[in-house]
Amino acid sequence: MTIGSKLAWDDTVLPFQLDLSGIRGRVARLDGVLDQVLKQHNYPKAIEALVAEATLLTALIGQAVKLRWKLSLQIRGNGPARLIATDYYGPTAEGEPARIRAYASFDAERLDHSAAPFSQIGKGYFAVMLDQGEGMVPYQGFTPIAGNSLSDCAETYFAQSEQLPTRFAVTYGQAQEPGAASRWRAGGVMLQHMPQVGGSVAAEAGSGEGGLLSHSDILAGEESENWTRANVLLDTVEDLELIGPLVAPTELLVRLFHEEGPRAFDPQPVRFGCSCSPDKVRQTMSIYSQKDISKMTTPEGIVTADCQFCSAHYEFDPKTLGFDGTGAA
Repeated sequence: MTIGSKLAWDDTVLPFQLDLSGIRGRVARLDGVLDQVLKQHNYPKAIEALVAEATLLTALIGQAVKLRWKLSLQIRGNGPARLIATDYYGPTAEGEPARIRAYASFDAERLDHSAAPFSQIGKGYFAVMLDQGEGMVPYQGFTPIAGNSLSDCAETYFAQSEQLPTRFAVTYGQAQEPGAASRWRAGGVMLQHMPQVGGSVAAEAGSGEGGLLSHSDILAGEESENWTRANVLLDTVEDLELIGPLVAPTELLVRLFHEEGPRAFDPQPVRFGCSCSPDKVRQTMSIYSQKDISKMTTPEGIVTADCQFCSAHYEFDPKTLGFDGTGAA
């Protein structure tokens, strides 16, 4: 099988459980999805790497959440990489794929091309946001930027905000066959301990960086031993096993966790997808007065808008936009 060929497990997230350890997890493989996310923009390599990792984390986390509509990740910092934003839309019907999109905002003049991508974020926060749709109160959880990667930040978030020991092993990059265009591929494994029954740890009593919680603050006894053993096994995974393309996700589970009783469930397909539309842009513009809209109008007499996620370009007659003062757009 060649690298450029489409495989059955490309762009899928496979849920699994380790029955003997009380641990659940996900295996994700992104091929065309990540390629489409990144080809929408001409990002510098450091920004591409951050968007790739965030997209992979979003696929793993999004599939692990009981989701009616949308999960979002936001990474904001005071460094050159100002914002990494992703959205994961749950399937609209059984058998339908989930959809994912991502983009970055950065200061090109401040980027250090010789430094590690994660260092370009600086100080800031890692946020997980859940919007379950109309009639539901959105959830937002924040933790400080910590560790040496976005994966470290996600692990810290789950330990601190959810008190769920969580581990990510991810890899991503461009693969190329002779005479063919390069393609982005990514693969990863997420481990997460089952929720604890009763009791919690004080959020300020952590032994991690800056007093944040870690798994050692949450688990004890046999549960801690099981968690440590599963992490030691995950430490043996190689990048080529994570990313594929020759090792199927189910085969990877057997290779890593055959003594832990791995049990796989139905995989979830994932596709690139954006929710932007002319109607949504008009709705966004409805908060502006006609005076504001006039300032946005080009010399050619049109108002333009571009989607940050998919680069779609929209043009409108300014007379059809804005708030008219009577309660209607």
